[in-house]
Amino acid sequence: MNTLTKRKTLADSLRLVKEPDGFHYAVANFLDRFKNDPSPEMLSEEPPILREILNDNGLADAYAAAAAAHLCQLHGISFPSWVDKKSRRMESPWFAAKTHNLRMILLQESPAAFRVRNLFVSANALHRA
Repeated sequence: MNTLTKRKTLADSLRLVKEPDGFHYAVANFLDRFKNDPSPEMLSEEPPILREILNDNGLADAYAAAAAAHLCQLHGISFPSWVDKKSRRMESPWFAAKTHNLRMILLQESPAAFRVRNLFVSANALHRA
């Protein structure tokens, strides 16, 4: 199996993550592939839990679920069951901004799939050029 085939799904992409920057690159690369050929199979398998590897209090795990759920909503795909697991939600709110004013904007514009997982990001957080 070649590397491109091996990394086709979100789960396959995230299995290779060993540090925070790796998570961001894996998600960005996955989004590029999904944009070109969206399919439920790319989201159906549950990605590995990265909380211990990244020491991020579950941020990557919640973000992966939010991204998958948001992509499902956008493309009319049924949600895979793994996106609703408790381990895929932040215990405390997390904001992609530090300042009070920007946090207030994120509270308003964050997509629902992110908000329900206690993540507050920009409306275009998954946008790729």
